[in-house]
Amino acid sequence: MVYNTRKEVNLHAMFQQIQRHTQQHLTTAHLAQTMTLLALPTNELSQALERELASNPALELVEPQRCPTCGRKTAAPGPCRACTAPGSSEPIVFSAPASDFYEYRRGTSSGMSDQPEYEPAEIPSLAVHLLRQIAPELEAAERPIAAHLLTALDDDGLLASDPGEVAAYFHISQMRVEAVRKMIQRAEPLGCGSISPREAIQIQLDSLKETRRIPARVSECLEHLDDLAYRQYAELAAKLGCKIWEVEHAAQFITANLTPYPARANWGSRNQPNAPQPVYYTPDVIIRLLDARPDAPLVVELLSPINGQLRLNPMFKQAISEASADKAEAWRTDLERADLLVKCLGQRNSALELLMKHLASLQREFILRGEAFLAPLTRAGLAREMGMHESTISRAAAGKSVQLPSGRIIPMSRFFERNLNVRQALKALVQVEKNPLSDDELAARLSQMGFPVARRTVSKYRSLEGIPAAHLRHAHTGLSKAQAV
Repeated sequence: MVYNTRKEVNLHAMFQQIQRHTQQHLTTAHLAQTMTLLALPTNELSQALERELASNPALELVEPQRCPTCGRKTAAPGPCRACTAPGSSEPIVFSAPASDFYEYRRGTSSGMSDQPEYEPAEIPSLAVHLLRQIAPELEAAERPIAAHLLTALDDDGLLASDPGEVAAYFHISQMRVEAVRKMIQRAEPLGCGSISPREAIQIQLDSLKETRRIPARVSECLEHLDDLAYRQYAELAAKLGCKIWEVEHAAQFITANLTPYPARANWGSRNQPNAPQPVYYTPDVIIRLLDARPDAPLVVELLSPINGQLRLNPMFKQAISEASADKAEAWRTDLERADLLVKCLGQRNSALELLMKHLASLQREFILRGEAFLAPLTRAGLAREMGMHESTISRAAAGKSVQLPSGRIIPMSRFFERNLNVRQALKALVQVEKNPLSDDELAARLSQMGFPVARRTVSKYRSLEGIPAAHLRHAHTGLSKAQAV
């Protein structure tokens, strides 16, 4: 069975070790491994390289190079680019071992020994979290089905694929797919794997019925989710032919115990602008100014995943010529694998260096001055400018973080949020408004500031930032004044 996404491969690998493909064309293997390495953040790549070093005798890790000028560890021989910077304002991009960053955080290189040691928090993905719960119940034939379904979940925990299409993909009956899907729906959080919010709520309600008494009218109220969402309790009571307090009691129970989006609270931060954002402790890239001059070039340091340089073991290469035929064949396979890894790792570094050089040049104002100065930039546009494929840019930016000169660590994907500056301007307008501005008025103000946007776009950005509509902001302001009195 062939899997199209790296996540799906990783999930399936939790059940069994996948044998290496043989007789694969070198160019295809080279490209595939380069793309895989490119998508990995530094901490994950470090673990992968350590495993390969432990299992492949053809690989060797040599001591890191040091710059003869400043003595800093570098990933390549010769002076580091930071201390031999040209006179231009072009960004200076180079690689250095990540151990330098960790030593700095521990205080061994700066005298700050009282600083706490931070380690990245390992937060499993939704798919992995669910898989760990259902894995003991799965039969061998159900494992690839589970992996396929789990990787098709969105951030809310809902299934983005049609079970019938999944059944056709695996050439099995839909009943077998539904059996696996029901296991996922019964895992925590309850309702994940459902096709619709209504189904997710029903799964949670059925589970609650097994252990507690459900208030009257709950099931009937769930048939009118729009009325519940807008708190139209009187209208809903009239539709159901009951007392309004019965509807209110059912609504309180639904709010406290049921959710149409089971995974949104922990994994759906993209859909919840005000939800806590993930905290990054160990960046993949560090950006700083070369010196105190305001026009000084930016220094972009790519943290290398290993403390040293990977190369082919020369003694191992010599031993192949002296080994017996059967051993020599196996050792050549190890040597080819090691050679491919070293070359792909070099290409990964080159691609990241080129990407960060362009990002540091195009987004200099954002890096130094904040979100309001973010230049509109798309992955597709940057890919055309760099002469790369858009998917390469996406893989390079995925899951990686950047430490700005201010010390703040942000996801690399932040450089491509085209509307972030507009949203910051919108928030600033709302914060200083004396009387709540309508969406039309906000659109006019933003146009005056150089952000021509339509009213419906303002409404969309307002929702993304968690800003209420004008009449609700007005009501909130009135409430605050009443409370103050």
